[in-house]
Amino acid sequence: MPFSVLVDTKYETEAPPPAPQLYAALSDLGHELRFTQYLRPRMPLPDQAQALRLPEGVPLLTILRVTYTLADKPLALEELRLPGNDLELSYPL
Repeated sequence: MPFSVLVDTKYETEAPPPAPQLYAALSDLGHELRFTQYLRPRMPLPDQAQALRLPEGVPLLTILRVTYTLADKPLALEELRLPGNDLELSYPL
């Protein structure tokens, strides 16, 4: 999170909560939120495959989720890495 978002809040001296509680905390600070997710499938690097215990040939899905204000000011960035062999994503349109 940008430090400027935390100025004059209780999070100036204590760590903000992790997601998904982070979204409620940002809303409580008066921010109206919107999200953009960037999805990228790729083959994992050898150390990533080992750390995630991925079998050979299993892709890695990286999701970057950026939380913005309605005025497009970025508030938070999350990165998720998931094995792609047993994953289904669903988005309402």
